[in-house]
Amino acid sequence: MDTTETLAAAYLKSCGFTKIQYEPDGNVPPDFLCDGRVAVEVRRLNQNHDGGTGTKGLEETAIPLWMRVRELLQQLGAPTYGQSWFCFYRFSRPIPKWKTLRSQIEQELKPFMAISDPQSFDKALGSGFELKVFPASEIYPTFFVPAGHSDGESGGFLIGEIETNLKLCIAEKTAKIAKVRTKYPEWWLVLSDQIGYGLDDFDQKMFRDQVKITHNFDKVVLLDPRDHSRAFEV
Repeated sequence: MDTTETLAAAYLKSCGFTKIQYEPDGNVPPDFLCDGRVAVEVRRLNQNHDGGTGTKGLEETAIPLWMRVRELLQQLGAPTYGQSWFCFYRFSRPIPKWKTLRSQIEQELKPFMAISDPQSFDKALGSGFELKVFPASEIYPTFFVPAGHSDGESGGFLIGEIETNLKLCIAEKTAKIAKVRTKYPEWWLVLSDQIGYGLDDFDQKMFRDQVKITHNFDKVVLLDPRDHSRAFEV
């Protein structure tokens, strides 16, 4: 098994299945058969780009950056003057080292927090990174609320990119299992989410509010590739 299949196997075990078979019918679908009745197909959910040194997943840059920006916004503290602010950013590769970029972001956001009547702004910080701040629709626990990002190579928002690539994965797997679909009564699709890393509670709510996915699997699940227990059912 590869790392994606190992992740899926751990998730399936946590679902309470007592018998999990890997490739029960050989090198054809399904990837797993659980308790003789639930057939499971597994795949990575990701994007790709060519950075000049070979093809790499977009998530290798985008996700660590997203996590660091979110953490920074949380660390900046609670709202003042009864207002939270959405913070959105655009970036293109190559991006600066995080130490440099963090300093640039803080130089814009910390003084902004001290203004009694701040105004929305959209500013390029250099090195292909642009920061946009605008009023949040409600008061959140933090002053700044992550509102997503746009990747210059993907050209889309996090939620939008998950939606686009999820539809592609579903279509691909639906076609792949078509000839054997009737062999088992139930089919799941389990995806290692290399775009949103399973999505946190805030992003899950945004996804459910904004995205409608139609499919004929009995279950489609996104897994955080770092933790099989963090599962989000589409």
